[in-house]
Amino acid sequence: MASTPPDGRAGIDAALVKRLIAAQFPQWSTLPVTPVEVDGWDNRTYRLGDSMTARLPTAAGYVPAVEKENRWLPRLAPQLSVPVPPVLGLGVPGEGYPFPWSVRGWLPGGTARPERVGDMSAFAVEVAEFLLALQRCDATGGPVAGEHSFYRGAPPAHYDDETRRCLAALKGRVDTDRAAAVWEAALAAEWRGSPVWFHGDIAFGNLLVADGRLTAVIDFGTSGVGDPACDLVIAWGMFHGESRAAFRRTVGQDDGTWARARGWALWKALLVLSQNIDTDEEVAAANWQVIGEVLADHDDFA
Repeated sequence: MASTPPDGRAGIDAALVKRLIAAQFPQWSTLPVTPVEVDGWDNRTYRLGDSMTARLPTAAGYVPAVEKENRWLPRLAPQLSVPVPPVLGLGVPGEGYPFPWSVRGWLPGGTARPERVGDMSAFAVEVAEFLLALQRCDATGGPVAGEHSFYRGAPPAHYDDETRRCLAALKGRVDTDRAAAVWEAALAAEWRGSPVWFHGDIAFGNLLVADGRLTAVIDFGTSGVGDPACDLVIAWGMFHGESRAAFRRTVGQDDGTWARARGWALWKALLVLSQNIDTDEEVAAANWQVIGEVLADHDDFA
């Protein structure tokens, strides 16, 4: 993970954004700048008028995503099943802000919280179809999975030490023997496929919906070219029962890819649970549920 942003989220606020816009994109300097309702951790995002956003990384570890998205999103967009953020401008450091930043087109819709989704199984199919379209995009010259993607798209072994520390910390509170078996299966399922595009963070906060349907996918900061297993984690994070079955049927993938996907889901859930088990009951419960469903899935399909 990247370093923690300093207090004040790298000193980013609406006043800074207005100064950056005035200095670098004066044609938009009269537009209002307002924070978005739901913001992320890696970047601060502000509405710029009605049809644009300004997106600023909060720490140096998130900076590689700016050039990557600005270069590749316009190439990927025409081949995808739903819109992705249009790139309208690339900003440079200035006004006391040390990183490059970007101006994007605003995409309508709300984040895909379950209460906003109409038919969850139909939505699962739409997400799977997006992933398949992304995987069909030409991967030639694409950014190979690594530090810029926080190793999404690389073998889950990168997080082996961290996962084993979490298992040790949670012993007696999680079925760590079964969890260790899931993790070992993920490590053993070596990926031998041709590199494909992956998003790296397919979760409800990066999926936009309107009228219950998937309308856009945002935040390609962890995207790259490599193993698509990391994009299947939503199977346990958002889908259950028939919607998970619909996602699995549509997205396909071989048994090894699903084994690695279970490993990715388990790593993240163990990490978040270990950090919150005694401090945040709601977060802990959500990650306990993911762990339980991943273990059950391993028993059913491994």
